Amino acid sequence: MKFLSEYRDAHIAKAVIERIKAEATRRWCLMEVCGGQTHTIVRQGIDELLEDAIEMIHGPGCPVCVTPLEQIDKALLIAARPEVLFTSFGDMLRVPGSDCDLQQVRARGGDVRIVYSPLDALVLAQRNPTKEVVFFAVGFETTAPANAMAVWRARELGVKNFSVLVSHVTVPPAITAIMEAPDNRVQGFLAAGHVCAVMGWTEYEPLAAKYHVPIVVTGFEPVDILEGMLLVVRQLEAGRHEVENQYVRSVRREGTPAARVTVDRVFELGNRKWRGIGEIPMSGLRLRDEFSDFDAEVKFGVQDLTVEEPAECRAGDVLTGRLKPPKCSAFGTRCTPEHPLGALMVSAEGACAAYYHMGRYRPEATGAAT
Repeated sequence: MKFLSEYRDAHIAKAVIERIKAEATRRWCLMEVCGGQTHTIVRQGIDELLEDAIEMIHGPGCPVCVTPLEQIDKALLIAARPEVLFTSFGDMLRVPGSDCDLQQVRARGGDVRIVYSPLDALVLAQRNPTKEVVFFAVGFETTAPANAMAVWRARELGVKNFSVLVSHVTVPPAITAIMEAPDNRVQGFLAAGHVCAVMGWTEYEPLAAKYHVPIVVTGFEPVDILEGMLLVVRQLEAGRHEVENQYVRSVRREGTPAARVTVDRVFELGNRKWRGIGEIPMSGLRLRDEFSDFDAEVKFGVQDLTVEEPAECRAGDVLTGRLKPPKCSAFGTRCTPEHPLGALMVSAEGACAAYYHMGRYRPEATGAAT
């Protein structure tokens, strides 16, 4: 398949690996800011193949993983209400809240359904006028256009029984927080190609200049990621700090203007909590005042709920690169996909899930207690 099979070609991958090894004069610390890239890196063993040249740090790039416990608990409270039909993408159903998850709410009689688009949730609202239909709008800039469009269409169609529980986050403030952390070790970034397909990369240019850090927009296949690494290493070796685009088959500097306009019409920037990290100023998207009738937090009175993150789940340390999943004392023992302590172990893009499912550092391999 064009634009896919060639980016999985083992011969090309080996050649790029050798180029990286040849050009790196020291070991560099790079961070990927996408859970999909994390899974490719771990699944293909790219980090192990290049461990003498590059240390890969897995950043806060999984949208499910960065959704704070507080927002999960709000979803659980809303979903348990008898008048509510709660909708979500499937990967949110097993994310644990303080007491249970959405799957358990459904088992107890809650009307919780999986949808594949927020517009599907809007259709459910039209077909079920006696129910309050809520969509759990999580994710980075990638999913924001579709969620914005659903709200926009709901207003156009006069659908009053539709609302969204918003937990959108944006990438540039997270990069700022990482670079300004006193213990930061990141020297270069692989930016997520799908986020940049929507937003472009102009927001990254001032970050690269301010923090003297290379940022390379990168795709998701093995050769994509290796090429992104090579471009970052070349910049570091040359003392350059620019934004480059490896993912040229999908990303343009300006992104997708029509999608950006839709997002700007419905959402505005606001403070947002990140799981395990805390609040990052102006790092999230919230509904503009003119769309407050579609804000599920306001409609169901949960906007003031605050919840402390559990100390045993070290999601924040993993998401900021301070801790590799297998180094967590709960990994594979008290925290497994069957009994997760946090979202990173159950999300399809979670770093902990990646290491666990790829058989890396499982208890039987390390001799840890089960």
